Formats: sequence, C-alpha cells, structure tokens
Amino acid sequence: MLLTTTNNIEGKRIVTYHGIVSGETIIGANIIRDLFTGIRDIVGGRSNAYEEVLKEAKDAALREIEEAARAKGANAVIAIDLDYETVGSSGSMLMVTAAGTAVTIENL
Repeated sequence: MLLTTTNNIEGKRIVTYHGIVSGETIIGANIIRDLFTGIRDIVGGRSNAYEEVLKEAKDAALREIEEAARAKGANAVIAIDLDYETVGSSGSMLMVTAAGTAVTIENL
C-alpha cells in the first residue's frame, strides 16, 4: 500500500477512485511525562517522550486509513492530510487525524 501526501503518483495512472478514508487516534498524556516536559520547557531542549507519543499517534492514524483503503479495494491513498490537536478539559489528550483519497493505481 502506497501512502502519499501528493495528489498523484509520478508516472502512474489512477484507474479507480474509491473515496475518502480517514483515521483518528486520541492518546492521553502521562502525568510523569508532563512533569519532566515542564522541567525541560524551563531549561530548554526537546521532549523525546512527547515526540514518541506524537509518532505513535500518527502511525496509528495512518494504519487506520491504510486498513480502510484496503477494505475498499485500493492499493494507494493519495492527498493525505495530517492534523494534530489537543483535546480534553485541560488539553491533556492528543488527537491525530489522517484523511486521504483511496485509489487504485495501475501497475503499482
């Protein structure tokens, strides 16, 4: 399965459009991770813990659109858009959504 943010695949012809597919993931933040991230914010630097959570959420959302595309008989998803939001009363949850168009590409 080919996943891309572009609207087409160079040198390949789209033979069937199967429709929009999407995937959503919501992951809760960890209190200990929040504490260490707060300290890191004060002294500077990157938060590896949050970066890992972001990657995990993105990968899960992409897996969902891949599964949805396969279920429709597609072999690719084009024009993928990723969106990141914080949700929850204190913004303690991270939501990642992915959406794209499921297609069949010839000779893929």
